[in-house]
Amino acid sequence: MRTDTVIRNDGTQVLMDNLGLVEAERFIMLIQRESFDYTKWQENLFENMSIEEISQKAADHRKNSQNLLNAEGKYFQKGSCI
Repeated sequence: MRTDTVIRNDGTQVLMDNLGLVEAERFIMLIQRESFDYTKWQENLFENMSIEEISQKAADHRKNSQNLLNAEGKYFQKGSCI
């Protein structure tokens, strides 16, 4: 199991890689400033979607993420994260 520090560092790196330093910091400030109820957000995330739609979105996301990470060679290697 990965430690909280490792998860925090990896998450920050993903944000910076995808948003850039300035927007990653802005995103973190937005999260800290707003009261964000993750549980409530999750409850509404897939509202009005069928199981088939959710499954297809998950499969598409996994395929796209796997291709992206494999191409970069940073975070994904044959079924495991580094």
